[in-house]
Amino acid sequence: MNNFLWVIVPYLCLATFVVGHFWRYRYDKFGWTTRSSQLYEDRLLRLGSPLFHFGMLGVVGGHIIGLVIPKTWTDTVGISESAYHLVAVVGGLVAGFMAVAGLAMLIYRRRTVGPVFSATTRMDKAMYVVLGGVILLGIWNTVMSSWLHATGHYDYREGVSLWFRGIFTFNPDPALMADAPLGFQLHALLACLLFALWPFTRLVHVFSAPLGYVARPYIVYRSRDVQLGNRGTRRGWERVG
Repeated sequence: MNNFLWVIVPYLCLATFVVGHFWRYRYDKFGWTTRSSQLYEDRLLRLGSPLFHFGMLGVVGGHIIGLVIPKTWTDTVGISESAYHLVAVVGGLVAGFMAVAGLAMLIYRRRTVGPVFSATTRMDKAMYVVLGGVILLGIWNTVMSSWLHATGHYDYREGVSLWFRGIFTFNPDPALMADAPLGFQLHALLACLLFALWPFTRLVHVFSAPLGYVARPYIVYRSRDVQLGNRGTRRGWERVG
């Protein structure tokens, strides 16, 4: 069971994540969008959307520092354990509560505004449930990780982080997650489910950027009239030919 949960499931979800995005872009380019509903309501959106997105940026940044950067690196640059966990807890809670507040406002808006609710798909609803669960468990784990580390019971940087990095080096150790507290296990499984759902929801817009706009040609306007615009042609600027 440990091999299934902490080796097979993550790779299945990652494969679905990669192949699903390729399929979505290949066969559903017109659906590759957030399906913006700003025209229906923008008062709640103006507050909820920035709260959620900036909160999620902080959450992602915290996960990169906690899971991707090895503990030995922070020790090498002189960051003490107490300083690291203080920043992780404070920053994680601020970012987490911002994301939760923003997500709650967006869900409330989607449920109470008729046209927005009508444009909500079943995959959107499933995504909101899973995403909300991941964020709430992340907040819980942020608090618990500080307490567990302070009492010497568990340090996720010596367990969950090693397992996570092992996925990308094709050497995950399921025993590391089997020994992790239940909150970390549920958080990891829900995160895997979220990545599996990702390609089939509006979350695909995360990988969209208007790069073509930078290199697009200028729009050239030409007039068929002899006189250009409402003013007469100034001297020295007569048309040629």
